[in-house]
Amino acid sequence: MSIVENIKIAFSSIFVHKMRSILTMIGIIIGVSSVIFIVALGQGGTEKLKSLIVGSGNTVSLSYSPSEEEMKENPDALWSPFTEDDIRSIETIPEISKIVTSSDEFGNVRYRENTIESSISGINQTYIEVNELNVSSGRNLLPSDFLGGGRAAVISSGLSKELFEKEEPLGKIIYVQSQPFEVVGVLEKPTGLLASFSSNEVYVPWKTWRTITGNNKISSITIQAENTEKLQEAGKKAAQLLNQIHGTEEAYQVTNMEEIAEGIGQITSIMTLIIGCIAGVSLLVGGIGVMNIMLVSITERTREIGTRMALGATRGQILFQFLVEAMTLTLIGGTIGILFGAGVAYLVSSIIGFPILVSLPVVLVGLLFSMFIGIIFGILPANKASNLDPIEALRYE
Repeated sequence: MSIVENIKIAFSSIFVHKMRSILTMIGIIIGVSSVIFIVALGQGGTEKLKSLIVGSGNTVSLSYSPSEEEMKENPDALWSPFTEDDIRSIETIPEISKIVTSSDEFGNVRYRENTIESSISGINQTYIEVNELNVSSGRNLLPSDFLGGGRAAVISSGLSKELFEKEEPLGKIIYVQSQPFEVVGVLEKPTGLLASFSSNEVYVPWKTWRTITGNNKISSITIQAENTEKLQEAGKKAAQLLNQIHGTEEAYQVTNMEEIAEGIGQITSIMTLIIGCIAGVSLLVGGIGVMNIMLVSITERTREIGTRMALGATRGQILFQFLVEAMTLTLIGGTIGILFGAGVAYLVSSIIGFPILVSLPVVLVGLLFSMFIGIIFGILPANKASNLDPIEALRYE
């Protein structure tokens, strides 16, 4: 008997016992759909997170990792390790096309009687270009705002909602650390994965930030080059220059955002794999259900098996027939599970804005694993059917 005929017999058996077949496949469907759903969310989230970390391309950040002795000498430098002189020195490196700086502190932001604790960021003009601070209303900080300690501020959508509630924020005067600022823009409301990281934020020109906080240190420096080759060289030169200026050995280092993104991608992939394996346990439960139903089916079809053997069917042919039947059952369940899991993943993505990624390799693995479950848990019933005594099978009532 050919494999096509065996598949026809398998489908015939499944359709004859529709309800029993559906109940048998539920375990496989739940197992496969759970794995597809979790892996799709995991892979989508990983790619989104990596894209957020890498940011706008040809950039690296300078970091400060002092030794214990250097830390004891200047403990505050860990939080604000850079100075204006550092910026002027780095600007002399020819490979660098742009320098992004920011300084951050938490403080109070007040509008009338409403006071909110917020992150106050002092930024340079390049920060807006590289980090793409997009406003939903009003305007962004302009070059003129960065001259002479301008008192313009751009606020996050979250802070706007908390501070002004239903009022129009544009043109209003807010007090940042008791200093007046005009709200000139409100940032776009973050969506999807970004929404979970949103907070109350105020962006003001760095010179103004220095005036209101009394702090002339810079928290972070990101440099940008025209291409990747120049970027690596620029980063190394900047770190070497800062170590030379401050008399440190390797305290100032280059942080490659792509490497960080890859590292986080590996961690999230491992977590996704672990959670997927836990969800895959239901596949084993589904496999046990398939085995039990196949054993029941063989008992019901004992005389049919005896008749086939009497007509010349070999033990191998009987074994193969029931193995194909088990595999067909699990493959149908696996296919439904893949469609259901992918559908739920896309539905969740559209509702909460979380990215998903249903890749072809994951789908193929789902199908192959379903088939593997059919083979593993179908071999025992198939072997039992092939070992039946033809005479005893024909006598079975």
